[in-house]
Amino acid sequence: MAITNGRNLAELASLINSDGKISAEAFSAELAASIDPTMYDSASDVPFEDAVKGTQVFVPSEGLLIKLTDSDWYSIDGSTGAAAAAVRAFAFQGSVSGYVTGGWGPIDTIDKFPFATDGNATDVGNLTVATAKNTGQSSDVSGYTSGGYIPSGPPFSLNTIDKFPFASDGNATDVGDLTLARNIVAGQSSDVSGYTSGGWEVNFTNIIDKFPFAADGNATDVGDLTISRSNLSGQSSAEYGYSTAGYSPVVNTIDKFPFAADGNATDVGDISAPTRGTMGQSSTTNGYASGGVNPVGTSNIIEKFPFATDTNATDVGDLTLARSMGAGQSSTESGYSAAKASPSTSIIDKFSFAVDGNATDVGDLTTTGFYSQAGQQV
Repeated sequence: MAITNGRNLAELASLINSDGKISAEAFSAELAASIDPTMYDSASDVPFEDAVKGTQVFVPSEGLLIKLTDSDWYSIDGSTGAAAAAVRAFAFQGSVSGYVTGGWGPIDTIDKFPFATDGNATDVGNLTVATAKNTGQSSDVSGYTSGGYIPSGPPFSLNTIDKFPFASDGNATDVGDLTLARNIVAGQSSDVSGYTSGGWEVNFTNIIDKFPFAADGNATDVGDLTISRSNLSGQSSAEYGYSTAGYSPVVNTIDKFPFAADGNATDVGDISAPTRGTMGQSSTTNGYASGGVNPVGTSNIIEKFPFATDTNATDVGDLTLARSMGAGQSSTESGYSAAKASPSTSIIDKFSFAVDGNATDVGDLTTTGFYSQAGQQV
């Protein structure tokens, strides 16, 4: 990311001390709000030589680093101060577009639809392989799909991690592998990593895999869910990944696992009924699970659970039609459920994060009657 406001660059340059650093005290809240750094786990991962003037990155051990001239980097001193906390805030939600990738057929389509206005999706690229029962992750610059199912096996499950760009429409590339090939999985995203949890191969699995956004590479096994299961949905807060509901048999469990340190999940609550095939969405304060199949049948329920406290979900609205195994997306204002509504339709529903209520039908996908897709957003 780069700072595009010349006034901010000049202000930062004027704050440099004799030691080449900018004090946290001098780093105003207003200036902090204008910074949008890319996160890296370590300084060795930062592309120092290739960065352009105005680039800013955050490394936990180094604090905020900013390239203020064509060649020189400077750092914000006091990485645990309020200024550093302000720039480290992570937002999972997108502000531009939602994506739907793959689907049962299987198909390799990458669909994109706008957040700013209601409308239909357009086909903007292809995955490396036609697949369904995959899951999605999102960084600031790329969308990812991981895992999946192909009927032409064996093997029937995939370990593929595909990546496609947000900046320009185009096809995906294969950038790594999961630790275990599996399908009907859940996806979560921190600011620096994508996660793939649960799934099915020859048995239900509880594996939580993590792969980096900064560099293409394979995933590592970093923990376990509380229950081995598939057909679950994923949600993401700034600090935790959530895996909700699922089948092994059908459960109503909400699991939570940390982003800051690798580790196992804990059971922190329940949705209203054992359900499989829910679609996951996330605001900055709440996780959502919409649709699915519960003991009564296919559901239209939208449930919400808070990130701030561990507790059960509550029913806050309905989708326009009962359905399951679709793709969830999250903008800064709304949750989206894109899924098969009938053999001839695949609709995009939208519901508000600000006010509990029912969803509205705001568009259609380019392919109809498909299900078990992955969702992403930017």
